Amino acid sequence: MAPNGTAIVAEGLRKEYKQTRALEGFDLTVPEGSICGLLGPNGAGKTTAVRILSTLLEFDGGQAEVAGFDVVRQAAQVRYRIGVTGQSAAVDEILTGRQNLEMFGRLYHLGAAEARRRADALLERFGLADTGGKSVKHYSGGMRRRLDLAASLIMAPQVLFLDEPTTGLDPRGRIEVWEAIRSLVAGGTTVLLTTQYLEEADRLADRIVVLDRGRMIAEGSPERLKSTIGGDQLDLVVADAAELAEAARIIARVCGAEPGTRPDTREITAPVRHRVATLTEAVRALDEAGIAVEDIALRRPTLDEVFLRLTGHRAEAADHRGDHRGDHRTEKETAV
Repeated sequence: MAPNGTAIVAEGLRKEYKQTRALEGFDLTVPEGSICGLLGPNGAGKTTAVRILSTLLEFDGGQAEVAGFDVVRQAAQVRYRIGVTGQSAAVDEILTGRQNLEMFGRLYHLGAAEARRRADALLERFGLADTGGKSVKHYSGGMRRRLDLAASLIMAPQVLFLDEPTTGLDPRGRIEVWEAIRSLVAGGTTVLLTTQYLEEADRLADRIVVLDRGRMIAEGSPERLKSTIGGDQLDLVVADAAELAEAARIIARVCGAEPGTRPDTREITAPVRHRVATLTEAVRALDEAGIAVEDIALRRPTLDEVFLRLTGHRAEAADHRGDHRGDHRTEKETAV
């Protein structure tokens, strides 16, 4: 089913929980060595999709392959080639970082010496070598998530599933995890990432799939998705609110489209087709009219605006509990 160079492929996946359709004809293709981000509001089907693709959840229809193996008929082969990190760190706080990794190695039937070797290599790779001998209860949130990622890589998986990996982390912790994910992909790992942080998807993902009510409603690179809602925009703030209407008339003539205005903040926003040329002409026309401008800039729409246009609500309106409705055991417990 999967063409060469494809790490994940799903066709027509369906999953129902009593009267709720979590997935309804979900399709997905992820090339090897890339990061694919699954975006969607709470209950959209993101976590359900990850649990199905990682063999942790049965489904009602469709088919899927991961690393070239069918997730139902060849589940054992799939599990041997994947890593899974859920929304909560699955590490033992009493054990040290090194002991946690050695434990996961032994659970995967590695010998004691090989488990120690892999643990030391992963601690070094994730910048935890100096703290590997400390109890995890003394780790920061970012350190715990990096250790959790390391545990998912104990068998050097071809495909890594990350379900909202930075939920609850402070900005520093999130950046640490982002750097770790980038290093994995640089080493050839394929990553499927679910997130409700639009900045995270924008920074990490090569391709984004937007889910809503169990269906894919949009897909493409972050830049392509942003361009779908109108491309570049000209934003400016006039110095004097009394000149807002006149400035809006000038911008409408320059941009060839009716701008939006916000009198309370003295802002004007208008779509543009010719980036630099339009900006230059707008600055010249406003100057000739004697209208002072506090700020003027070109910008691309944000992923939050894309999300709002596609789903009818902003991503931050959704909570961060995921869309689990079934077994709540940790992914590592179930997979092992």
